[in-house]
Amino acid sequence: MKEYDIIVIGAGTAGMTAAIYALRGGKKTLILERENIGGQIALSPKVQNIPSIDEISGGEFADRLFSQITKLGVDFELEDCLKIEKEGDIFTVTTDYNSYTAKAVILASGVKHRKLNVPGEEKFLGKGVYYCALCDGALYTGQEVTLVGDGNTALQYALMLSDIASKLTVVTMFDKFFGEKALEGALRAKDNVEIITDHVACEILGGDKFEGVRFKETSGNQTFDLQTAALFVAIGQVADDALYKDLVETDAQGFVITDDMMRTSVPGLYAAGDLRVKNVRQLTTAAADGAVAATDALSYIAKI
Repeated sequence: MKEYDIIVIGAGTAGMTAAIYALRGGKKTLILERENIGGQIALSPKVQNIPSIDEISGGEFADRLFSQITKLGVDFELEDCLKIEKEGDIFTVTTDYNSYTAKAVILASGVKHRKLNVPGEEKFLGKGVYYCALCDGALYTGQEVTLVGDGNTALQYALMLSDIASKLTVVTMFDKFFGEKALEGALRAKDNVEIITDHVACEILGGDKFEGVRFKETSGNQTFDLQTAALFVAIGQVADDALYKDLVETDAQGFVITDDMMRTSVPGLYAAGDLRVKNVRQLTTAAADGAVAATDALSYIAKI
């Protein structure tokens, strides 16, 4: 069983920033990540809200962060964390391959995509229904596709899809978008984009193959069927709390409750980034969370 000072669970912006501060503090640090480096920001084609950087792709930003922590000497493993236990002052983190111990643990595993939870969604997942336009949009180049959502991620996905699809239909639950005005303006300027407001998806249509989507009025009962080559869903995220829900205090939605130093209800266990209770979930706030969590973890370790 390998021993560490600090284990960071998640290699997104919060997790990798935490690792920078832990490593610069002289601590032996391990990052555990089950999927890919960068988290959700790695899937963004354009990031334009980082101080001092006009524009960068999310993938390049993630690569730069990973290169930075690698040079600082981080240990990194692509493993799925299954359980966290604490005995005395020592945490044991069990993955699908190994077990590790640490004096402090920083949860930074982010969130997962919110689903529509309508008939046919699971049946056609990956076969017409997708949650990442950047990952799967190219499969439908030159075809008519549909996107559901009204926030920043939805707007970013819509702009990307509009560049490769013959036509894009964007459907929103309300009569407005909730993302950045610059993104909304760019989308509305597109000639091949149709925006339908005040409707929600209520059923995914198709027998053996995906055929389209049935939409219902948000505040009524009228429905219409839309034939489309694919449906991209971008309606937000939910807490991915399977690992920690029985370990730390959370709110009703499963987000981790912390104080302003990112401390959870378990001493030595921290939460940083999108998985904790907060009002602003942005790249810059994730980085701040990671920095604060690691800094306090250094102080915590010095006292035990």
